[in-house]
Amino acid sequence: MMETFPLLSPSPVQWAWGVVLFWLVLGFASLLLQGSQRLLIRLVFPLGALGALGVAGIGVAGLIGPASSAVLPIGLPDLLFHLRLDALSAFFLLLLGGAAFGITVYASGYFKSLAAGPLALLALWYHLFLAGMVTVMLANDAYAFMVAWEVMALASYFLVTTDHKIPEIRSAGFLYLLIAHIGAVALLLTFGVLQGGHGDYTFDTMRTAEMTPFWASAAFLLALFGFGAKAGLVPMHVWLPEAHPAAPSPVSALMSGVMLKTAIYGLLRVTFDLLNVQIDWWGTLALALGLVTALYGVIFAAVQSDMKRLLAWSSIENIGVIIAAFGLTLIFYTDGKGALAALSLTALLYHALNHAFFKGLLFVGTGSVLHATGVRQMGLLGGLMRFMPWTAWLTLVGALAIAGLPPLNGFVSEWLLLQAFLLTPGLSHPYLNMVIPVAAATVALAAALAAYVMVKFFGVIFLGQPRDPALHEAHEAGWRERLGMLWLAAGCVLLGLFPVQMIGWLSPVARLLVGETMANNGNWLVLAPVSAERASYSPLIFFAVVLAVLLLIYLWVRRVYHGRVRRSAPWDCGYPEQDARMQDSAEGFGQPIRQIFEIFMRVERETPDPFDRKPHYRGASLDKLWFILYEPIARLTNWLSEQAGRLQHGRIQWYLIYSFATLIFLLVFTTR
Repeated sequence: MMETFPLLSPSPVQWAWGVVLFWLVLGFASLLLQGSQRLLIRLVFPLGALGALGVAGIGVAGLIGPASSAVLPIGLPDLLFHLRLDALSAFFLLLLGGAAFGITVYASGYFKSLAAGPLALLALWYHLFLAGMVTVMLANDAYAFMVAWEVMALASYFLVTTDHKIPEIRSAGFLYLLIAHIGAVALLLTFGVLQGGHGDYTFDTMRTAEMTPFWASAAFLLALFGFGAKAGLVPMHVWLPEAHPAAPSPVSALMSGVMLKTAIYGLLRVTFDLLNVQIDWWGTLALALGLVTALYGVIFAAVQSDMKRLLAWSSIENIGVIIAAFGLTLIFYTDGKGALAALSLTALLYHALNHAFFKGLLFVGTGSVLHATGVRQMGLLGGLMRFMPWTAWLTLVGALAIAGLPPLNGFVSEWLLLQAFLLTPGLSHPYLNMVIPVAAATVALAAALAAYVMVKFFGVIFLGQPRDPALHEAHEAGWRERLGMLWLAAGCVLLGLFPVQMIGWLSPVARLLVGETMANNGNWLVLAPVSAERASYSPLIFFAVVLAVLLLIYLWVRRVYHGRVRRSAPWDCGYPEQDARMQDSAEGFGQPIRQIFEIFMRVERETPDPFDRKPHYRGASLDKLWFILYEPIARLTNWLSEQAGRLQHGRIQWYLIYSFATLIFLLVFTTR
């Protein structure tokens, strides 16, 4: 039902737009507070966090209630803003609000050392970024969608280039903006195909348009390219390992945890909602791209020495897992297996939500380490668990969650996805029955390597001995930062312990997109996606058993040793002079992966001469796709720019000759 914002009984979509306006007012009000850093920290960011919490509540209301629509009296005369809140957009609002609340609370403490002037600008772009993402999820026409998409892209660009005085950060921001706009052009073409020449760019019209398989495939491929560029899908991933490390840590958390999911939202919206036909080979293509992205991302994550760059590559891996689940959903749906499509779609949505929480937690955890030490290179860290226990333990929750260990949230979504893969032998296409088991093995390999990466990440940074004496001066994060991390860690725990309840909330989304919901043959305590005899999982029982075993061991140890505590030095392997240099380094930990998968990398090494009095070693594992695909384009663009630059001599007579020649050409052309 279309509404025009009555004063009484506002609908969820109107409440959501109200939060967008609230963020816009909050952002521009920040410019008036440039002289008061205290108000920006203690008022603007906390109010922004409350807006995020409101968005999460609106998302819950949208999941349990009917869809609502509205038309805004803004835009162009014939292109007003159309908004709609249905189950799909409501779920992604829940994802955005839940993750953004913890990140914004963290940001209110993280940015407290920033001067008032830059902080005011950052607060403006930060809240415009949030408002743009919410509007993307509410848009019900191509015009509103693209305006919100550009606001989101530009705001995030200015956030990435916060430290714009550093050349590397300016370069990273330019690369991000370039690929974002290439993707935006593809999305414009997508909506041009979807509207089918009717001149009506509302999504309601697109839903009713009948398209031939050719034009439907064209729209899907354009959408896959455009949204894939924003999500970091290989080979359009090159901006992500550059932009995420360049941005401030709360911004990195928002971009990785939330912004990448706007691309997943758009892909689901176009494929299952706006297109009237789905074709089986689409799913095979998406599955292949997702698997390549997942494996490629986790391999490069394993060989990184920069902790933020490691997390950026890890985000590429998780996006690959989500796209693989998307492809599997399409395969099931086009094969007429609606229940299995609902299962893989539920795994997709659950993993997207999980990733928002555990990747947001990991990025803000690295932000606390960066604030305390000023160091991003893991090879210079170590032993921080002694000096930053809050940060270490909360970051450990995120590391265990992303590694897929029960009973945390990462295990649930990956387990559901593997269950969906195990059911593929019943497909009607024989080639899929042969290929998809290999795909399942690839997902399992990516999950195992992700756990390997997290062992490296947490162990090198927080365990062992400090590799630099200056680390003894590292300070713990403030209470606001700890509160934000606690919220995100609690999300990882609760989503892991209560999957049955959360999956119930996801049922309206599955029903909207594939027409069926995931069946649970268990109960409120047991998750059984197919049948309890085949596979079931009860996180609460698992958690209770683990706690009981730990308690019994504790009581047994106390009884045997009569409560006495004995302290002694750890075993030193017969060598009492061990120091931090004997610990595994970040480079050494990733060396086996580098050796196995060197074919995907351009490995550069600088080794010292045997007689060098000051030996120096440097190694780098670079993305080979950059040199194969993007560097030739960059060289060609630079060459064309140089040739065009030769036309500019700075002499008026040459410019008059150019104008005269152009006039003659146009006269000759028009007379013909």
